[in-house]
Amino acid sequence: MRLILIRHGQTPSNVAQLLDTGTPGPGLTELGSEQAAALPAELSGEPIEIIYVSTLVRTQLTAAPLAEAFGLEPRIRAGIREVEAGDLEMLGDQASVRTYLTTTFAWTAGDLALRMPGGESGTEALGRFDAVVEEAAGTGAQTVALVSHGAAIRMWVAARASNIAVEYAAEHALSNTGIVIVEGSPAGGWNATSWEGKAVELPDDLGSAEDSGPAGQALDEPAEA
Repeated sequence: MRLILIRHGQTPSNVAQLLDTGTPGPGLTELGSEQAAALPAELSGEPIEIIYVSTLVRTQLTAAPLAEAFGLEPRIRAGIREVEAGDLEMLGDQASVRTYLTTTFAWTAGDLALRMPGGESGTEALGRFDAVVEEAAGTGAQTVALVSHGAAIRMWVAARASNIAVEYAAEHALSNTGIVIVEGSPAGGWNATSWEGKAVELPDDLGSAEDSGPAGQALDEPAEA
């Protein structure tokens, strides 16, 4: 299966650099709506059969133009919502953002029992995302679009794609409506084929994916919620 993972368009909380992960969450800014409107042309060559969105409004608004273009009804699933910020919700200071991101990437490095302060564990966060991916694979569809969130996508890809190192995902933020494409299956494993439009190479060298995003994105940069 070809899984097209799309981050939602820009929101007011993105502009304010806040950890906004609650439901239903904010809508899109004017720029965010323009980003969403551009997706059908960007993905016109992809034979998308199913579109999944999270329970957060911003993913549903982002997916709407794509769904209309492909004649599809998005499937809403809570499992692909953003990594829950817990006690860090609606904070934007450097220390809070760093805690949020370092916790998220500790999960992909194997510390699944670690909890976000006041929030979910890595086992819970990855488990819910996995469940939606497994559902998608079970449909038999060959190409599925999944509109989700920046930290959630980076977490899942770093944990499940054999050719993406944790360090690479941590250092490469995903822009609004940025796309990561993976291919494979839950049983056979996954490989990332592109990250924001650039090919991902060398699956035997986990630290050598081609530079494909804002290089040098530090863990104390604004979160992607």
